[in-house]
Amino acid sequence: MSRAKFRVWALPLLLAMAAPAFAQSLEEAARQAARQYDAKVLSARTVTRGEQRIHEIKLLTRDGVVKTVRIPDRRGRGRG
Repeated sequence: MSRAKFRVWALPLLLAMAAPAFAQSLEEAARQAARQYDAKVLSARTVTRGEQRIHEIKLLTRDGVVKTVRIPDRRGRGRG
């Protein structure tokens, strides 16, 4: 595959993979992670590490694998 064709296919794939990184609320982050990994949400919570809030979403994939996804809360501190 040529580099030009690779770039055409790689950009949309990278954007799709990065979708949860743009999540705002915990609920939105959980929905996006479930869609991205074609999985069921087992649990979701927001934790604070230093000055940063992070959404931790535990997923169950179709293969039966439990996966934890961590997504920064882009809304800032003190919001839920």
